[in-house]
Amino acid sequence: MLEKFCIKLVKNKVLFMSLVLILAAAFPFIFSSKYVLRIGIISLMYVMLALSLNLMTGMLGQMSFGHAAFWGIGAYTTAILATRAGLPSEITFILSAVMAGLFGAILGLPVLKLKGYYFTIVTMVFCEIIRVVEINWMKLTRGPLGIMAIPKPAFFGLRITSQRGFYFLILILVILTAIIIKNIMNSRIGYAVLAIRDDDLAAEAMGVNIFRYKLIIFIVSSMLAGVAGAFFAQYTGFIDPSSFSGVQSNEMLVMVIFGGLGNMFGSFFGAITLSILPELLRGFQQYRQLIYGMLLVLLMLVRPYGLFGSINFKYLAQKMNLSKAQIPVTGGAEHDRYLKSNRIKPALWRIGCFGKHKPSDTEGRDSRNNRTKWRR
Repeated sequence: MLEKFCIKLVKNKVLFMSLVLILAAAFPFIFSSKYVLRIGIISLMYVMLALSLNLMTGMLGQMSFGHAAFWGIGAYTTAILATRAGLPSEITFILSAVMAGLFGAILGLPVLKLKGYYFTIVTMVFCEIIRVVEINWMKLTRGPLGIMAIPKPAFFGLRITSQRGFYFLILILVILTAIIIKNIMNSRIGYAVLAIRDDDLAAEAMGVNIFRYKLIIFIVSSMLAGVAGAFFAQYTGFIDPSSFSGVQSNEMLVMVIFGGLGNMFGSFFGAITLSILPELLRGFQQYRQLIYGMLLVLLMLVRPYGLFGSINFKYLAQKMNLSKAQIPVTGGAEHDRYLKSNRIKPALWRIGCFGKHKPSDTEGRDSRNNRTKWRR
């Protein structure tokens, strides 16, 4: 049933995305309650965090339990610069991204050579180190007291004070995050990242600089989390170290796994669902966490890769395009021209993005002749 829904989703992708954008833009006008708008704002903020974490965990294959550290670095950077230096939001948001990316590079240079559980443990320890620094550096972060009276964001002289304004701000940030990640994954870097995730030894044998691409993705993911932290600081007006602990990192990872590792649509679905679900269960105060945990365990038993983790939307789109036309599936010039005209990149062309050659028409004919001789 879920697969059929995804096929229909791919067939009507433009219509679906248009409806989603229209509903997202109309949401603050349909619901005027501040409580509902706050839930919508927090949900979109977690969507941004889930997308950035999915870039590293789902698409690169590096399981991280320290994503909240970069979120906190971005939040504290904006809070300090806004309260003490009085810098405008255009600068504080950029500097938050730069600072989070800098810490991502400092952590990634020695750590990204590790694999498996070793990398996961180091990210967990890094998150705890950042939290301890935020607690004990009283002169800079004010420790457990937190930073209060953080001014509301103002972009080019326009100050945002209403819930509706904050909603549209985080909506724009989410759209930009999705566009950035989509462009990365459809580029040469994205194909290299997927190759590293599936088999890093084979990718390295094909000429992929594994450490370089890992570092790029790690820095980009950290910068996006830093921007989300900058928004969080100026939205709430108060931050303290308890908001950026390992518990928040676990929640982000659960959202990514719930929606599906390596699936952008799954990150949207997982973050929004798990942000709204605790509020829906607020009436069951005593049993809320029990019900929440049971639902997650049940999902992992039924779909261990998440709801959309085992579904490749790009593959479904290519499969539907190929089924619309009668073309030879054995390769050759006609097959290549069709794929090129429909902007479909076959597996052999992806090898070319790593510095190898694209197979010529002669090689395609030779391969077909060899298969014909072998069958005889």
